[in-house]
Amino acid sequence: MDRTLTHSSAGRDSSRVIGRAASPQTVSLVVDSMHCGACMATVERTLRRIAGVQDARVNLSSRRVNVAFDAAVTGPQPLIDALAREGYPAAEAVETAGKQDARRADDLLRRLGVAGFAAANVMLLSVSVWAGAVSDMDDTVASLFHWLSALIAMPSIAYAAQPFFRSAGGALRARRLNMDVPISLGIILATAMSLFQTMRGSHQVYFDAAIMLTFFLLIGRYLDEQVRIKARGAAENLLGLKALTAAVLDADGRVERMPARALAPGMRIHVAAGERIPVDGRILSGSAEIDESLITGETLPRMAGPGDSVHAGTVNMTTAITVEATATDDNTLLAEIARLMHAAEQGRGQYVRLADRAARVYAPAVHILGASTFVGWMMAGAGWETALTYAIAVLIITCPCALALAVPAVQVAATSRLFGKGVIVKAGDGLERLANVDTIVFDKTGTLTRGEPVLRNGADVSEATLAAAASLAIASRHPYSKAVVSAARERSVAVAAAPGVLEVPGSGLVAPCASGGELRLGSASWAEDGGGAAEARAGSLWFLDAEGRAIALDFEDAVRPDAAETVSALKAAGYLVCLVSGDRSETVSDVAGSVGIDAWWAGVKPDGKIAFVEDLKARGRTVLMVGDGLNDAPALAAADASISPSTAADVSQTAADAVFQGQALAPILETIRVARASQRMSLQNFAIAIGYNIVFVPLAVAGHVTPLIAALAMSLSSIAVTVNALRLRSRRLALESIRRAS
Repeated sequence: MDRTLTHSSAGRDSSRVIGRAASPQTVSLVVDSMHCGACMATVERTLRRIAGVQDARVNLSSRRVNVAFDAAVTGPQPLIDALAREGYPAAEAVETAGKQDARRADDLLRRLGVAGFAAANVMLLSVSVWAGAVSDMDDTVASLFHWLSALIAMPSIAYAAQPFFRSAGGALRARRLNMDVPISLGIILATAMSLFQTMRGSHQVYFDAAIMLTFFLLIGRYLDEQVRIKARGAAENLLGLKALTAAVLDADGRVERMPARALAPGMRIHVAAGERIPVDGRILSGSAEIDESLITGETLPRMAGPGDSVHAGTVNMTTAITVEATATDDNTLLAEIARLMHAAEQGRGQYVRLADRAARVYAPAVHILGASTFVGWMMAGAGWETALTYAIAVLIITCPCALALAVPAVQVAATSRLFGKGVIVKAGDGLERLANVDTIVFDKTGTLTRGEPVLRNGADVSEATLAAAASLAIASRHPYSKAVVSAARERSVAVAAAPGVLEVPGSGLVAPCASGGELRLGSASWAEDGGGAAEARAGSLWFLDAEGRAIALDFEDAVRPDAAETVSALKAAGYLVCLVSGDRSETVSDVAGSVGIDAWWAGVKPDGKIAFVEDLKARGRTVLMVGDGLNDAPALAAADASISPSTAADVSQTAADAVFQGQALAPILETIRVARASQRMSLQNFAIAIGYNIVFVPLAVAGHVTPLIAALAMSLSSIAVTVNALRLRSRRLALESIRRAS
C-alpha cells in the first residue's frame, strides 16, 4: 500500500533551529546572596541591561547565573561589578559546586550552633522568670535575669543572623527590597523591643523569642541548603565527574602530571586502566573498553582502538591507552552537555514566569501588609508592643521562598532524572510542552532504525573470513566498512590492520596477501575485476579472499531493539502514533509493520513533513516529533514538542527540545512520563505555597501566630516544596492513559 504524501512548503520557526552562527561567550557566576524570586529577577534584569549581554539565566537551586555575552563588548569583570552595585557580590565559578555548597552549609551550621546554644540558655533564664513565680520574685533578680538574657542573646543574634543581615543590607544599599529585609527587620525589632523593655524594667521582654526566631530561621535556611545540595542540577553533578588532572606525554616520552584545564589540542595523554579520560580526543595507541554511560546512558562498555574518538568523563575500563587531545577543557562534549543542562534547568516556562511575576510584587506587598497590621492593631487599642509583635510575625511569615522554588525545584529534579536515563533536556519549557502531547510522529531512518548499517548475514560468514575482511575495513571510514569491523568485534574476533591497504575511490579496498595474491573488499565489479564471481545487489559488499573466492556481506539498517515495545506502550496509553519518512514505500511499509505502526506515509520531503505536522495541529492535535536532529530540523521546529536521537558528536546541533542517547527508544517513554509527572508536581507545589499563605497570613494578621511559629512555618513551606520535587528523582512512574479525541 503506497501512502505517498505530497505537501507544499510550510513556514518554519527559525528561533528553535540551532544554526552555526557565531556563538557568544558564556560565563558562570556564583551569587551566594540569592534566596528568592525577587533576587532572581533583580540579578537577571541587572545583567541584561549591560551592553553586550545577550542573555542571563539564574539557577536558584545552585545560586548560579549563566551569562552569554559578546566578548568584544564586555567581559566577566563588568558583570561582577554591576551585580556588586546591586548588592549581589559575585565571582566566577572556578571551584566545584560541591565545595562551595559544603562551605556555605558549614558556615550556616556554625551559626546555627551558636544560636541554639544561646537559645537554650536564654530559655532557662526565661523559665525562671515565667514559671509562675514572677509575682514572688524580687524585681532586682528578674531584672538581672533579663540583662543576662540580653548579654547572651544580643551577641549571639549579631553573629548568627549575619546571613540575613548581609543580604538585607546589600539590597537596601542598592535601594531595593528582597525577602531577607523583612526577616532582618523582624529579628532587629524583636531584639530592640526587648532591650528597650529591659531598660524600662518591664517584664514584657522577648529575648527568648528573638534568639529562638533566629534559631528557627537558621534551621530552615540550613535544611534548605542541604535540600538544595541534594537537588543540585545534573549539570553540576556532571562537571563534578570530570578528571581534574592528566598525565601528559612529552616528546621524549616522559610523563608530566598537569591540570585538565591546561590541556590543549595535540597533546598526548596517557590514560591508565580505571582512570577517567580528561579531555575529548582520539586514541593513538592501545585498545580498551570505554565506559560511556556518563555520555550515552548505555550500561555496556564500548571497545575502542586506534583512531576511535573518546570523550572527557568516560572511564577506561581495561588497559592503558594513549589519547591525542582534540579539544580544550572548556570545549569538551562533557562541558557542552553541562551548558545544555544549565540552560534547561534555568529555563523560563509558563509556570516559572508566573511564579517570578508573583515573587516580584511580593516584597513591597509584605512591608505594606506588615505596616498595616501594626497600624490596625494600634487603632484597635492594642499596645505598641502587641502591635509590633504581630507585625513582626507578618513580616516573617509572608516570605515567598516556597512560591519562588515551586517550579525550579521540579525542573532540576526532572532534568537530573532524565539525564541519568540518557536524555538531555535542552529547552526550558520543553517539559511543559511534552506533558501535553497526544500525537507522536516518528521519522524512520536514524529514529525507528539505528541509522547505520549492520551486517545482516554475519552468522553465515566464518570468523577467519570476517577477520580478514575487517583487516581491510578498519582502514576506511565508509559506513559498510565500520559495520564489518563492528561485527568482528561483537564476535570477539581480533582485528589487526592489514599492511599496505589502499582505498580505490568508488570501488573498494585492496591489500597484498602474504601468499602472493591480494585481498579485496568493495563492490561486485571490484570483486569481479580481482577474479571473483559476484553479482551486483543493493546493500551488499563483496570480499575477495586470497584464493579468489567472493563472499557476500549483506547489510541492513536494523530497527532499534525496543521500537515495537515502545510503539505498543504509546498506543496502549492512547497516543496516536504515525510514521512519516522520505524513504521508498516498500521500506517504510516493512519498518511500520515490524514495529506495529498502522498510520504511515512514504516519500515525504522535509517541507511535506512540516505540512504534515501543521495539518495535525490544525485538527487540534498536540504533536511530538521524534526525528533525526539534523535532517528533520524544520519538522522538529514545527511540532509542539520534539525529541531527537543523537550521537555524541551532534548533541549540540539539533533543533529538538530534548536529545536521547543510546540505541533504545525507551527514553522517549521516560521523557513523557517525567514531563507529565513534573507538571503534576509543579501544580502540587503551587498548591502548597498558596495554601500556606492562605492559612498563615490571615492568622498572623489576626494575631494568632507568634514570630517563632511564623519562622517555623516559613521554613517548613520552602522545605516542603523542595522535598516534594525531590520525589520525582526516584519515584516509579507509569505511562498514564490520555483522554483525547482520536
